[in-house]
Amino acid sequence: MDTEFLTKIVSIILLDIVLSGDNAVVIALACRNLAQSQRKKAIIIGTGGAIGLRILLTFAAVYLLQIPLVKVVGGLLLFYIAFDLLKSGNEDPDVKSGNNLMAAVRTIIVADFVMSLDNVLAIAGVANGHIGLVALGLLVSIPLIIFGSQIIIKLMDKFPILIWIGALLIAHTAGKMIIDDEYGHKLVEATFPMMEQIIPILCMILLVIVGLWTKNRQVRNYTK
Repeated sequence: MDTEFLTKIVSIILLDIVLSGDNAVVIALACRNLAQSQRKKAIIIGTGGAIGLRILLTFAAVYLLQIPLVKVVGGLLLFYIAFDLLKSGNEDPDVKSGNNLMAAVRTIIVADFVMSLDNVLAIAGVANGHIGLVALGLLVSIPLIIFGSQIIIKLMDKFPILIWIGALLIAHTAGKMIIDDEYGHKLVEATFPMMEQIIPILCMILLVIVGLWTKNRQVRNYTK
């Protein structure tokens, strides 16, 4: 086997291991309040839909990422998803369990779509137009996301603080998407280079503030 081809395969597998982490966290957060009988179903349906979208994105990513403000919109949507997942984590799990399968699937597909713009472009870049390598990247990502998310769900059941950590990770990703946009770069250039690190951190801080405010509001409504 050609050394360059083998290097590309290893690179794609390593990229998938690194890039699938965020997606697994989103899936775990979206499914953690479902009944045990529905968790695997939501993960399989959601991941299946997300992989289908990834295939489409593989061909469209280069063009999508050239559209002005598409990453800004994606980042804002991702921040809302982080907040929504955090908000549902503060609610009574008995209320949410067992009847929210399609909502979990919808969250998985939308979040994966947004987060996969850069991921797919990275894989496509390494593959350099080789469809077989792109397909390999997709195949590797499926078990990583499915099994990774199930492990994370179990950890979240034992350590609820991981829900906050996961949501903050998504908020940080949202901030990075915003500054990676063409207009985000212009904002950094118009201010100072440190804004590149500050904006993702500000997104995390904002999520904590809004999350705590929502939690206190939910507690007050529950005690009334």
